[in-house]
Amino acid sequence: MGSWVYEGLLLFGVVFIAGYLFGTLTQTRHAMNNRFGLQAFLFGVLGIYFVWFWRRGQTLAMKTWRIRVVDVQGEALTQQRAMLRYLLIWIWCVPPLLTAYAASLTVAGTSAAFLVWVAVWAALSHFHPLKQFWHDEWAGTRLVDYRPAG
Repeated sequence: MGSWVYEGLLLFGVVFIAGYLFGTLTQTRHAMNNRFGLQAFLFGVLGIYFVWFWRRGQTLAMKTWRIRVVDVQGEALTQQRAMLRYLLIWIWCVPPLLTAYAASLTVAGTSAAFLVWVAVWAALSHFHPLKQFWHDEWAGTRLVDYRPAG
C-alpha cells in the first residue's frame, strides 16, 4: 500500500502538468468547461504513463518499494498486456464512482463509497492463491519482489 500512496504523490505532478497543458492548448477558462475532454485526456496520459513504465517492469514508486510487474512466466510485459492491465486497474475506481453517480451521492458519500470499495477490493486479494490482486490474475500479470543483483 505504501507504493500505492507514493505513486499517487508522483501522479499528482503528472496530472497537474497534463491538466495545465490541456487547459492551455484548449484555452479552457473554467474547470467545468470541457470537463469530459479533460477526463479523456488524463485517461490517455495516465495510460501512456503506466503502460510505458510497466513495459520496463516498474514505475518509480515500484522501484522504491522493490516491486516489479511481470507476466505469469516472469517475463517483461508486452504492450498489449500492459494496456490490458491498465484497463483492468480501473476496477479500483469505476464501481464506486458509478454507484455514486447512480445514487446521486454527495462528495462525502462518494468518498465513503470509494474508501469502502478500495478496502473490499484490497481485502479480496487475500483470497487469491498467490495473494495477488484479481485484476493482475485477469490480466495475466503478477507483482513480485525485485531486488536487483549487485
